[in-house]
Amino acid sequence: MTNRRLPEELQRILTLNGDRITTAKRIAEEIRKAGAYRWVGIYDVNIRSGTVANIAWSGPNAPAYPIFPSTKGLTSRAVTSRKTVNVGDVTLDSSYLTALDGTRAEIIVPILDDTGDHVIGTIDVESEHRDAFDSEAQAWLEGPPMCSGNSGAAATEPG
Repeated sequence: MTNRRLPEELQRILTLNGDRITTAKRIAEEIRKAGAYRWVGIYDVNIRSGTVANIAWSGPNAPAYPIFPSTKGLTSRAVTSRKTVNVGDVTLDSSYLTALDGTRAEIIVPILDDTGDHVIGTIDVESEHRDAFDSEAQAWLEGPPMCSGNSGAAATEPG
């Protein structure tokens, strides 16, 4: 179950003074805490270089792939489709890039630029429980203020 106050808390974080890495770290920590998830990462997507790079994370370990090609992993589907990828059991998905041993479910939410045409970042949330991301959890991760170009946590241009 997710914290219903998360959108307001994320909006509050976005209004605080701070650099974008600090803001992204705060956002990752708040999402992790609100959903009791094991790991949350905020990533930049650079279309020009074809890379995805972690800018902040919250959880027990740094990401196993802090930088990887935008054509790899579940992220590639989110970037290509500009839609959320929600996998209930990553052990059944051959495109999953193992970040943490024991991960069972992962959701990748694209962050779009102001036009909605380009993915400029992603929110990656992992759980050790299968089917951890129900429709309610997906809706609050996709909702404002996070998935528009105004988030401040991801890149400000389409790479």
